Amino acid sequence: MEPRMIKFITRCWLILFLWGAHTAHAQYVYDYRHTADIYYNAKDYYSAAQYYSKALGTFKIKPENVLPYAVSGAGKEKSKKIKDYETVVYRLAESYRHYNDFGNAETYYGQAATFNNPAFPLARFWYGICLRANGKYEEALEQLKQFRQDYTNADEIANRAALEIASCEFALSEAKRAPRYSIAKVDGSVNGGGANYAPVALNSNTLLFTSSRPETNLDDKKKENPYVNDLYIAQGRGVAFDSSQKLSIPSAKGVDQGAAALSPDGNTLYLTRWTRNGVDKHTDIYTSTRQGSGWSEPKKLGPNVNAEGFNSMQPFVTADNKYLFFVSDRPGGMGKHDIWVSQLQNGTPGAPRNLGTGINSREEDQAPYYDSKNGILIYSTNGRVGLGGLDFFMSKGNGSDWSTPENMGAPLNSSKDDIYYSPVDNANPLRGGYISSDRQSVCCLELFSVKKNAKIAGGQILDCDGNLPLTGATVTLLDTIRQKVLQQITVDETGHYSFDVEMQQNYKIMAEKENYFSKAIYFNTDELTHTDSLMNPTICLKRYEIGKPVILKDIYYDFNKATLRPQSLIVLDTVVAIMQDNPNIIIEMGSHTDSKGTDAYNIKLSQARAQSCVDYLASKGIPVSRMVAKGYGESRPIAPNTMPNGKDNPDGRQLNRRTEFKVLRIQPQLD
Repeated sequence: MEPRMIKFITRCWLILFLWGAHTAHAQYVYDYRHTADIYYNAKDYYSAAQYYSKALGTFKIKPENVLPYAVSGAGKEKSKKIKDYETVVYRLAESYRHYNDFGNAETYYGQAATFNNPAFPLARFWYGICLRANGKYEEALEQLKQFRQDYTNADEIANRAALEIASCEFALSEAKRAPRYSIAKVDGSVNGGGANYAPVALNSNTLLFTSSRPETNLDDKKKENPYVNDLYIAQGRGVAFDSSQKLSIPSAKGVDQGAAALSPDGNTLYLTRWTRNGVDKHTDIYTSTRQGSGWSEPKKLGPNVNAEGFNSMQPFVTADNKYLFFVSDRPGGMGKHDIWVSQLQNGTPGAPRNLGTGINSREEDQAPYYDSKNGILIYSTNGRVGLGGLDFFMSKGNGSDWSTPENMGAPLNSSKDDIYYSPVDNANPLRGGYISSDRQSVCCLELFSVKKNAKIAGGQILDCDGNLPLTGATVTLLDTIRQKVLQQITVDETGHYSFDVEMQQNYKIMAEKENYFSKAIYFNTDELTHTDSLMNPTICLKRYEIGKPVILKDIYYDFNKATLRPQSLIVLDTVVAIMQDNPNIIIEMGSHTDSKGTDAYNIKLSQARAQSCVDYLASKGIPVSRMVAKGYGESRPIAPNTMPNGKDNPDGRQLNRRTEFKVLRIQPQLD
């Protein structure tokens, strides 16, 4: 992440010079506190921490002397020393926190939280933040709740405390879930020195990334700042990358560049460039075009992306080359940095549009990746309930209408910053790729390989007539809680299907094919906590033709009555399932008799029997408007009622006493 990298680079460079200077003239340094204050006010927190630590060693104060009652009972001179001691402890904690050394910061904030000094009202808040950053969620929750109880201001810190409390509670609940991803630090030369971040998987074995690795000898303190961000490319696979080298693209003195995106045709590189003045920095987005084996001088994009006086960074181009996503603090945003999108016309960005409150928060929202085919946005934010710091969130949408962002869980997310998601396979972006995280580092982002833990649910689709695989059937996986389509495939000649699923979730599978009755099954994945795959029951689909009757076997009535027998209801329940799974069909329930009795009587009896079927289906929630009851009497026999010699034909009469249903028409499906 550029802002933090700048802080890292600034303090590394300053210490090369200043540390050497002060070492050479150590005999003149006698006021560590004064020197530390100078660095602290200059926001060189790394150097400040070194001198506050030295200053702390000059105080001959025991911990019990710092308690409030001890201070109140101390003399004027001793009381002043104790207050100076408290200030040094607190500023030491602040210095460590500002350059993300949460381990040391936790130690000293823990001391400062016991001072009960009105000069440090946020000591307990930051103590809780450091505990959370170090993964100590239960302890952090205790401290943050106590802080929230004692803190009476209604301000940004109060809001942040509420968010951090919710995040600790979420993290504790997330720890009980089975991990959805496996994660490993990339080895080889990719994470060699400095910060390494913003990966872009160009293909299965080529990785573009940004690094601030030093290019000069750190022992030569007369050299210029060696920690300059630039673009690198590495060859490898998974976590193993054997080589990495600087991208052949022009750079400029005093300018850092990185956090890039490549156009789909591979010929245009979008990259962030930034300059710094001390700890202050300014970022803009540039483009560069491929020239043989290298790249042209980067050119700054226009005001639709780079608003004058504001920052723009972290570009991303969709696979269809239609949209440029980027991050900016330009006017019209929701918080600090927001995600924006601009439509590309022949490579030129149009007017930008903020993604709105559905995505952006009052805090940092950064590093977008958008799968335009499936409508999946993955980005990082610290403005929503998560595990701490920047977390990966996922939302589905079309650029303006977004689902509520969902935290992607541990271990993809950690208690620290997790940012820049780049999938290996753009066709299946959630299966894995590369991220940046500082979870294993005191100061810097590093590159990690992530892979979704494969949990699969599958089965087979058959034709009910012959039980052969039903090639071309469409199978859809739906989330039964959110009532949303998750995945959809068309089966091949084997009839088999499989889906990636989450553990301990409820799903619905819908199997469909034209001129076949659709069928749904429901299942949960509880057993996947012990296995990698789950096979669902085989689904067979029944073919139908509009207007062609389907005989329902085993529909029985009492003699001379229209009352359905209990065993008939079992058969009618299959019709209920068909009607539920095929909400666009209009059916006729038809009843027939044999030739005994008058025509009028048989028409009346068969109509009543057909109506009893319709009434039963309606009692199960099938709309009456989708059904027609029709009694045909003896008018449509399918077998002879008598033998050729005139004798009675019981078997034929039994076949004629039947109930059928048929599809009358398909009505348009309402959206």
